[in-house]
Amino acid sequence: MARRHIQKLIITKVVKPGDRITTRAMSEALGISETPIREAIRSLAAEGWLEIETHVGAIVASAGTDQLREIYALRGRIGALAIELGWPDFDAARLAVIDENITASDTAIKANDAAAYTQLNHDFHALLCSSPHSQWCLRLLTNLTAMTSVTFGFVILPDRMAASLVEHRTIRDAIQAGNMAEAANLVIEHEQAGYRALVGEIEENERQAREQAAV
Repeated sequence: MARRHIQKLIITKVVKPGDRITTRAMSEALGISETPIREAIRSLAAEGWLEIETHVGAIVASAGTDQLREIYALRGRIGALAIELGWPDFDAARLAVIDENITASDTAIKANDAAAYTQLNHDFHALLCSSPHSQWCLRLLTNLTAMTSVTFGFVILPDRMAASLVEHRTIRDAIQAGNMAEAANLVIEHEQAGYRALVGEIEENERQAREQAAV
């Protein structure tokens, strides 16, 4: 419960990179003792969600822009591997859950709710990996997602949401058709598209900041 609560705070940007996560605040919010909170913080720090700084404590982690290329490449390949390993488990019931995610994502986009879409995007990729045959893929992907969506996500890229959802639908259609190799390649392309959009936005923001500083 403590882990899920802290993860939700991070993904929905209630807390942002550099913000402290204190055991007292989490204990009061959840109505539980600080001991399980400490255990959750240690676990999340090991997975990359949090960083432990001397004399400061736990803070929300972030990835530098120089790490993004590698992280997005890894995300694509891990997601592709999860599909290749877990293809027997993409039955009608699982596809129905993916469809529910896509429907909710469409609603979030129409409401221009970037925070909700960020969570749903995370859930979509987790669904692609949540097979008994790809549990390490799920664990690794969750860690890598923590390093990117918590810092960047769709809050600074709201225009990317619609294209992202189109790509989700394309991946889903390939899986439904049994084209697992195509679906795997689409996941890699999807992550690269996200990387290009993010880096383009960061570079544009940096350019504007330089121009303003020069005035």
